[in-house]
Amino acid sequence: MSGHNKWSKIKRKKEAGDAKKGQVFSKLVRLITMEAKKCGGDANAPALRAAVEKARAENIKKGKEPGENLEKITYEAYGPGGVGLIIEVLTDNKNRAVQEIKHLLSENGGNLSGPGSVVWAFKKENDEWVPQSTVPIPEEDGQKLSELIKKLENIDDVQEVHANAE
Repeated sequence: MSGHNKWSKIKRKKEAGDAKKGQVFSKLVRLITMEAKKCGGDANAPALRAAVEKARAENIKKGKEPGENLEKITYEAYGPGGVGLIIEVLTDNKNRAVQEIKHLLSENGGNLSGPGSVVWAFKKENDEWVPQSTVPIPEEDGQKLSELIKKLENIDDVQEVHANAE
């Protein structure tokens, strides 16, 4: 049985690396697909070129798979300490995406809110959500918030999470 443990250790390391790589790949492929649809397939569009360059930096190969019907959705939520969250999602199944987000929010002291309930606290500049007003939160809630944001970003469909915490 010598060597038995060695392979299992290598296998675990490879599985962890492959899982991380798979998440990055799926997010970037969705981003490229969305940008291609947005610009009508114009390869010279700056947003599409930027998305392709991001993918090349991560060593994603060119694929010939048929495109999915992806939809860009913005969800608004409140996190720990009353912090406003804007969650940008790119998904082929919005029911699955919203359920995953609701579940994570409820487990981590947050809740999904209606359209317009959080977006007023942000301003959109160059496709980025910038907080217009910030909310001071205690250190304990700050830790909970950072954990929640990490968990949200680990969902395949979630592209970005923006918060208005100080």
